[in-house]
Amino acid sequence: MSATNNNNNNNNNDDDDHVLSMSTDEYRKTSLFATGSFDLDFPIPDLIGKTEILTEEHREKLCAHLPARAEGYSWSLIFSTSQHGFALNSLYRKMARLESPVLIVIEDTEHNVFGALTSCSLHVSDHFYGTGESLLYKFNPSFKVFHWTGENMYFIKGNMESLSIGAGDGRFGLWLDGDLNQGRSQHCSTYGNEPLAPQEDFVIKTLECWAFV
Repeated sequence: MSATNNNNNNNNNDDDDHVLSMSTDEYRKTSLFATGSFDLDFPIPDLIGKTEILTEEHREKLCAHLPARAEGYSWSLIFSTSQHGFALNSLYRKMARLESPVLIVIEDTEHNVFGALTSCSLHVSDHFYGTGESLLYKFNPSFKVFHWTGENMYFIKGNMESLSIGAGDGRFGLWLDGDLNQGRSQHCSTYGNEPLAPQEDFVIKTLECWAFV
């Protein structure tokens, strides 16, 4: 084997060692900036509980955007409107002792699927809370994820009358009323997102919340 080939092999080995030594988050960032998308293969998680919304494709796509501390865990159904009713206070109650990021999945009456990943459980608060792990996403007409822009820290805020995820200039990335019936999604500076539904105002058909356990 020639010296040139040896050098090429050594360089390739160095590249492999570098990839292996990178954390998942570092590799994700490298892949994102290089290709515009994540190219890691993540196993489709097991579900603890029955979903009326999530397909295998939904789960596969969402897996690539979970925070590192949620990877490799089963998804456990914490709340669903079908089982627990259309009431925001019931949602808060189901999360009272939860310590996990939360995946909110919504299907509206027009069969659009979208939602949010929050960095922590949802609760009543006078102030915005959460971290930049939070994001918004939509599946229709194509899958898109909207990560934190860094422009503000208006991640999550809720009371008994409404829940807001992402905000700025009086607009909300995702807003739900206290009856979990009416919702609204607008462009907001927290995530720089498009509206998650074709119309800014939508009616909720089903809402599910999943934790990672």
